Amino acid sequence: MDIEDSMRFFVSLAQKRSLSGAAQELDLSPSAATKRLAQIEDRMGVKLVNRTTRHISLTPEGEIYLEYAQNILAQTEEMQDVIRNQSGTPTGQLNVHAPLGFGRKYIAPLVSEFVSEHPELVVRLTLSDRHVSPPDDAVDILIRFGDVPDSRLIARKIAPNRRFISASPRYLDKMGRPAVPQDLSNHQAIALRQNDETANLWRLTKDNQTLAVRVPVKLSTNDGHVALQWAIEGHGLLMRAQWDLAKHLRSGELELVLPEYDTPPADIYAVYLQKARLATRVSLFLDYLEASFLTKTTTSDYW
Repeated sequence: MDIEDSMRFFVSLAQKRSLSGAAQELDLSPSAATKRLAQIEDRMGVKLVNRTTRHISLTPEGEIYLEYAQNILAQTEEMQDVIRNQSGTPTGQLNVHAPLGFGRKYIAPLVSEFVSEHPELVVRLTLSDRHVSPPDDAVDILIRFGDVPDSRLIARKIAPNRRFISASPRYLDKMGRPAVPQDLSNHQAIALRQNDETANLWRLTKDNQTLAVRVPVKLSTNDGHVALQWAIEGHGLLMRAQWDLAKHLRSGELELVLPEYDTPPADIYAVYLQKARLATRVSLFLDYLEASFLTKTTTSDYW
């Protein structure tokens, strides 16, 4: 095991906070992971982690090792990227994280197309609705909706995206069609839970005036596909992004509610660190994303 492998293993161990997690990520057996940690500690001559039956924590020496390992690995990768950029050929591994539903429907097919054009590239696509932030989660490009508050990151807009309120015609025939935002309080919402919070406070804007209306929740879920299906089945109003609603609006399964009002922006961004932009694989994939979504937004594939 060389020093670079040792550092990559230790960084993974510190992020996962478990030997089994690091072993799984690096495709090691549990016994091999235990042996690798012992080898690192023997080489350094100090204990780097405190272990319990469930978790690990870093010792002060472990924290120092982690900081230097992360810096060295980052500099090594940056050096390799600068050298590779001379040829303009993308190589190495590209780590992409995207929301579950959107990633499955749009990002995964684009990754398939992209690697077909660039066979020397390895792509690791993670689909999850949990919050992540580069570089803490080993992500080169993060696909997300809405604003990006972290000043360390650059957000490149790859597609416009609006949220709309919709419901099935059956539900609206029964409950009535809202004419103004205040009418929403007399309806039932299908709410999405994010980070254990249920989003049923809806803000609508028209003519520079914004109203916030809390809609009573009929059903809630943390799965966007489930929420969409409930709306189609007539259980209430749903606020979702246009990419998720498009085909159901075209088919008549869903109908827009108060479409003349704007909701908070949900434009789609590719988020990355400044230094990651140096990598050919990152810059080419960003360009590919933007060009692909430009095509989609002008066809019925997207809206």
